Amino acid sequence: MPRKIWTGSINFGLVTIPVGLYAATEDHTIQFHQYERGTTDRIRYKRVNERTSKEVGYNDIVKGREFDGGVITVEQSELDEIAPGRSRTIDITTFVDITEIDPVHFQKTYWLAPNSKEHFRPYNLLRRAMHETSQAGIATFVLRGKQYLTAVRADDNVLALNTLFFADEVRDPSELVGEDGEQAKPSEKELQMATTIIESMSGPWEPEQYEDTYTAKVEELLAEKARGGEVVAAEEPPKPTDVTDLTEALRRSVDEARKGRKPARSEEDLSELSKAELDDRAKRLGIKGRTRLKRAELEKAVAEATEKPTGTEGRRSRSRKAS
Repeated sequence: MPRKIWTGSINFGLVTIPVGLYAATEDHTIQFHQYERGTTDRIRYKRVNERTSKEVGYNDIVKGREFDGGVITVEQSELDEIAPGRSRTIDITTFVDITEIDPVHFQKTYWLAPNSKEHFRPYNLLRRAMHETSQAGIATFVLRGKQYLTAVRADDNVLALNTLFFADEVRDPSELVGEDGEQAKPSEKELQMATTIIESMSGPWEPEQYEDTYTAKVEELLAEKARGGEVVAAEEPPKPTDVTDLTEALRRSVDEARKGRKPARSEEDLSELSKAELDDRAKRLGIKGRTRLKRAELEKAVAEATEKPTGTEGRRSRSRKAS
């Protein structure tokens, strides 16, 4: 059961629904400690007074910032007082079409769940109503000393709360692209070929098909070092496509797409893949019994499966054989 990180209520109109706030995601990034090189001695950080070099206790530290040539300090209790009540409620002020919110504004997702069984009915009423209308409730509230703009929306079986960036926190992308972006327009032929490639690579969004292969590599690295093995460096990233070769690169990609294969930059040497990467590739290709195959057998199975036509072209090929 995830830990409840906030307790309060959702208010819309004259309806109040007591809820708890839970993190919707968890970070699987491998955490490291710091050690002095050549030893097993941990490195620790201390809170030290910059002037006296003496360590300061946590309860003796206050927040502050430079202001008009001096330093103004504030207590956490003072910060809490200027947001009375708001940190305990999520007051929906308006409902908007969820599709109107630019994804750049989305920051972090939380789940909202009713605090008790008797609150399920108004909770489900709000969730169903927002689901039917494709609306999201916009509200602000204070969490851990920071005010957030939020969108409360209906997920499959639960209400979700997304923290949003305020408008002045979103950078203007035109500052990055400038006028060059408008001047470097593609030709109609290039656009048609690029569209063909995208359509050939299109498919349903299936998040369970994607895994954190870097974390697996780190785990493998640590295990290999523990065994005293040699660490193999990762291959260099592909070079950017030269502007003069853009049309040729598109043409080759279209040819690969028409064969029913995803465009590849070059013939891949499967022996350079780590065991985790090779197993991940086999899983994506739907190779049965992959965990029982030896590496050489697994490489052969992956190579053969990669060469097989997929999608529409594969179905056409099978139809021709059947006829």
